[in-house]
Amino acid sequence: MRVLVAGASGAIGRQLLPLLDGVGHETIALAHRAPVRVSNGHTVVADALDRDAVVTAVSEFEPEAVVNLLTAIPRALNPRRFEQQFALTNRLRTEGTANLVVATRGVRMIAESIAFAYAPTGGATAHEDRPLWYEGPRPFRPAVRALDELERVTAETGGVALRFGHLVGPGTGFAPDGSVTEAVRARKLPLVGDGSGVFSFIHTHDAATAIVAALDRTHVLGAVNVVDDVPLPTGVWLPEFAHRLGVSEPRRIPEWVARLAAGSFGAVFLNGLTGADNGRARSELDWRPRYSRVNEAWEADFGPALAPSVPV
Repeated sequence: MRVLVAGASGAIGRQLLPLLDGVGHETIALAHRAPVRVSNGHTVVADALDRDAVVTAVSEFEPEAVVNLLTAIPRALNPRRFEQQFALTNRLRTEGTANLVVATRGVRMIAESIAFAYAPTGGATAHEDRPLWYEGPRPFRPAVRALDELERVTAETGGVALRFGHLVGPGTGFAPDGSVTEAVRARKLPLVGDGSGVFSFIHTHDAATAIVAALDRTHVLGAVNVVDDVPLPTGVWLPEFAHRLGVSEPRRIPEWVARLAAGSFGAVFLNGLTGADNGRARSELDWRPRYSRVNEAWEADFGPALAPSVPV
């Protein structure tokens, strides 16, 4: 199958390209600036927001499927500037997606969405029929509207939106050189309130294997959560991550202090998110994560946990 991968130079794209090569797909890797290397296929460079450039770049290849990984998320997010920092990603998920549809004449699309935009569930993990958080913190609402548009257009192509958990692995904030890792090492990422906000994680390699599975299962439509098996409260995963890095446990601050320091979205991000359930991915994509719990992924990326360098 000829597969166009838009956003091929990102954290998931770099894991995906060798997998596509390995199973015999012909890949057209679309990148914004520097081209990426593929063994069985082609690389093209174009700005996804320039419709004419995208059409010119991919028209000769006539892809049979599109993998849409278009994002422009800064290396380090400032929660007080979330709306501004996500504006370009929101455009890529709306305008960029529309340009891909025109350039490929509406072939089936597998799109990258997120699994941490669900409205609060009262403690239960979210299935795909749970509404997105349209009335969440004001800075987050444009991002949710962009996701909604991305998923709507993807469904119109007969495709599937893979709602990925918080990404860990090379090229992410949780990589050894990532911004979250740096913040935890510096003890600049606190535990907020009771730490009951829940994260579902996914390693970039597991995200890529889910894409390969979705390409082969054309009957799967709509949205599918692609997350690990064990959602974890921040009060669990953040101290565990600090221990792995060999630093003392994060400081604890009240939620009102977090709102003053990080704004409404920052406070909710640290203590108000909902975990997701991966049952549909398991049953309909026949997919299993290599790393069933985030500690297994960190073990692969960081090695064994270190002894704390300062007293806990």
